[in-house]
Amino acid sequence: MEETLQKDTKKHPKGLYLLFFTELWERYSYYGMRSLLVLYLTVAYVSGGLGIDDATALRIYGLYTGLVYFTPLIGGYLTDRFIGLQRAITIGGITMACGDFTVFATHSTTGLYAGLLLLIIGNGFFKPNISTLVGELYPKNDKRKDAAFTIFYMGINLGALFAPLVAGYLAETLFFGKDASGVEHWGFKWAFLASSMGMVIGQIIYSTLGSKYLGDIGKKPLRQGQSIDSKAPSQPLTPGEKKRTWAIIIITCFVVFFWAGFEQAGSSFTLYTEKFVDRTVFGFKVPVAWFQSINPIFIIILAPILSALWTKLANSKSGDLKMTTKMGIGMILLGVGFLALIPAVLQTGSDESNIPMKANMLFIIFTYFLHTLGELFLSPVGLSLVSKVSPVKLASLLMGVWLFSSSVANFVAGELAALTESLGYMEIFLVIGAAAIILGLVLLSISRKLVDMMSST
Repeated sequence: MEETLQKDTKKHPKGLYLLFFTELWERYSYYGMRSLLVLYLTVAYVSGGLGIDDATALRIYGLYTGLVYFTPLIGGYLTDRFIGLQRAITIGGITMACGDFTVFATHSTTGLYAGLLLLIIGNGFFKPNISTLVGELYPKNDKRKDAAFTIFYMGINLGALFAPLVAGYLAETLFFGKDASGVEHWGFKWAFLASSMGMVIGQIIYSTLGSKYLGDIGKKPLRQGQSIDSKAPSQPLTPGEKKRTWAIIIITCFVVFFWAGFEQAGSSFTLYTEKFVDRTVFGFKVPVAWFQSINPIFIIILAPILSALWTKLANSKSGDLKMTTKMGIGMILLGVGFLALIPAVLQTGSDESNIPMKANMLFIIFTYFLHTLGELFLSPVGLSLVSKVSPVKLASLLMGVWLFSSSVANFVAGELAALTESLGYMEIFLVIGAAAIILGLVLLSISRKLVDMMSST
């Protein structure tokens, strides 16, 4: 079956599009929850939320998103040795569907924590293994792989694009209303039910068509029958390998701060948008969750443009920008994005009970534009850098460290967002923005040194 699936070396296997569709629904589930979680936590209980104070809600958000990036390390390890890729994806998908349904069916902090725990565990089995399965569809040096992952990445962004639109419409428009006493009622639970249904639909199609389009690929654990303890003597790292390893660790430290700032999108930016931004357009009040779709929209628009730019630069006499240079520029763009919000905060202040004037939504849109541009300068480059530069004997470990940095960043993001309650939006946005620009300039200043370290043999 595997030979049949890979026989045509010109067309992509149909299994790629099955995984594309399956991943799309998983991202719909994640970004639907991400767009509404802080609102669900902070809206009054009588209105359909949980009535938790803002600072605690922001910390819960950071803990949730941080653990979502941590459990793939465990899930990947278990799958690699005991489960197999196809089965792990099924386990993860069903567990996440149960998580969304648990939050829908219960209106309590206990139900929320149980649901989030299921989502975190399910993501650990699902997220790392579906990406690995995409790679397993192709022979080792198949030239179609890069294009395949580009197609797969579009599935991620399509899910991230329409999830906040649907979730926001259900929670803030279709099922939103006021009773006779003027109490607002949000439709959060229906958005969570839609996420659960989406995961179920994705898993039914995946399970139904998996045998036909995936065959035996990924059914057995990748290391089944392999001895974990190698009898070959462990060779120490060469001086060049040590330099390359240290270069990756140094860059990872910068990246932690980038994502800590970037992830304000689902936390402090969400609350600021809900309370201080004028969201009315021609009489229609734009749902807060819809602003979470701005990032994937800009990614879809900007990614082909930047890809063409990198290709053009690579073919020029001066050559493409160094990876570390791109990442430094990405950090600076993140900082400028925060500073772009300062004029808005000067208008609105940070006291929701006394807002002199609400900010134009173009401020927040422009910030998302700059942050997305920064993401495209930094994120795709990072994974490529780690895979190319890591010493062979530390490749898996350093990739794990790279992924774990996103987990740390989300924990930090939650704490930074929580500080807006005590310090104010002005102080936090200004500090994060200035720090990001300074760190970006530092990264640019040591770029040549890092390139030399990564080129060591």
